[in-house]
Amino acid sequence: MSEEKSLNFIEELIENDLSSGKTKTLVTRFPPEPNGYLHIGHAKAICLNFGLTQKYGGYTNLRFDDTNPITEKTEYVNSQQEDIHWLGFEWKNELYASDYFDQLHGFAVKLIEKGLAYVDHSTAEEIAEQKGTPTEPGKESAYRSRSIAENLALFASMKNGEFEDGVCTLRAKIDLSSSNMLMRDPIIYRIKHAHHHRTGNAWCIYPMYDFAHGQSDSIENITHSICTLEYVSHRELYDWFIEKLDIFPSKQYEFARLNLTYTVMSKRKLMQLVNENLVSGWDDPRMPTISGLRRRGYTPESIKEFCERIGIAKRENLIELSLLEFCIREDLNKRATRVMAVLDPIKLVITNYPAGKEEILIGENNPEAEDKGGTREIPFSNELWIEREDFMEEPAKKWFRLAPGATVRLKHAYIVKCEDFKKDENGNVTEIQCTYIPESKSGEDTSGINVKGTIHWVSAKHAQTAEVRLYDRLFTVESPDSEEGDFKDYLNSESMEVIKQAYIEPYLINAEQGVGYQFIRKGYFCVDKDSKPGQLVFNRTVSLKEAWKPKA
Repeated sequence: MSEEKSLNFIEELIENDLSSGKTKTLVTRFPPEPNGYLHIGHAKAICLNFGLTQKYGGYTNLRFDDTNPITEKTEYVNSQQEDIHWLGFEWKNELYASDYFDQLHGFAVKLIEKGLAYVDHSTAEEIAEQKGTPTEPGKESAYRSRSIAENLALFASMKNGEFEDGVCTLRAKIDLSSSNMLMRDPIIYRIKHAHHHRTGNAWCIYPMYDFAHGQSDSIENITHSICTLEYVSHRELYDWFIEKLDIFPSKQYEFARLNLTYTVMSKRKLMQLVNENLVSGWDDPRMPTISGLRRRGYTPESIKEFCERIGIAKRENLIELSLLEFCIREDLNKRATRVMAVLDPIKLVITNYPAGKEEILIGENNPEAEDKGGTREIPFSNELWIEREDFMEEPAKKWFRLAPGATVRLKHAYIVKCEDFKKDENGNVTEIQCTYIPESKSGEDTSGINVKGTIHWVSAKHAQTAEVRLYDRLFTVESPDSEEGDFKDYLNSESMEVIKQAYIEPYLINAEQGVGYQFIRKGYFCVDKDSKPGQLVFNRTVSLKEAWKPKA
């Protein structure tokens, strides 16, 4: 956005820290867990973390929080890197929490040696019960008073694989009466005999996220560790570990996560949609994942503009999906080539245009582009495909398209007048017969005739065919998470319509993936990865204007 913007609260903090000398070099990090694909909410965090160091200098690390080997895959690492690069950002260091497993283990030993951690053989249910409630203090575990020597020996046994999963954990010894439930002796290490995507079988104990996160920040000298609001209650624990270990004092700051209408942002729920085959995969164009948005035809610029517009706030709110759609329309309007495609075809025959004659007409590619986008050649003949909805046997009031006796301009071509039409035995219109006015050619019109309607078309003789997929909102309600019952009950059964044979002008036979096209009067489209030579598939990115209405 070009207008002058006030600073958000994180920018104010950073400017104060830099001007006071508290921070010499700004260092941020983007810390995804490699257990799924990134979504539009992550895009907001990416734009924030990388955008801050672009604005104020310094650098951003990409650090994968890979502390749960059961859910993590290299596939997710690769997809997340691709998404960040596609958005236009570059990290200084590619790092992993698993890089620090030795150091984190050493930190845990240090806490034990200071009498601040103990090995607990309580079950998960017992630990939950010991923690008490928000209004009642917790109770000490029977193992809380173990000696430092005993805890060191037991922790070594945990590391050496002498215990099965779940037999015991390492807990921090903090405050069982704390008003913050997270401070009531949280688990910091658990046993998981599982193959890790980077360290293999070298470890069978893994740090909990709350323990690994702050210490990893500290190891990397992260100055501003920016999290979403659900981590506000974790900040006290974050600071406690850093203080007790006497390490670099990284600081955590929280902002409101992105909540978007007509979708879900929970990685667990998105994974459900994938695993239960309710969508075609993580990059299904209906998904809010960055890969899904990319496949649908969204541009990095539109997503960054969206993140800029919604800003950074301290309070949760629900952002309208229509704002994201506005941003992609604005972007594609300036860059997408205008082309003609007929999605629901009906034949139009120009009876006074010679049957064997062909001519090449010239069409503007994009009058909104700075360079006007150039022009292209469009073949024309006496038989055309037009949209079925552009003809009405008994026209409504203020109908400016084709009807018996009505005239209309064919885009980039001539004015035609409807003289007659044919029907099949079921009463369906199968052919529209028109005459054309030779003097009304676009750009050379000397007919003096004014018409109010313009429709698009494709020459039947020259048309190519393509599959077109029309996508809509994935859910029928604004906030599926807030509704009663299973969120999947609110999936939109009409979120995808497949048109197996649409007609496209020949120019589109060379359409490229990653390029946006405006199908005149129909919306913005892009080539899908399912396309094969001679078998193009187009996805609708967004309609030309907001037309979706939720069902009553």
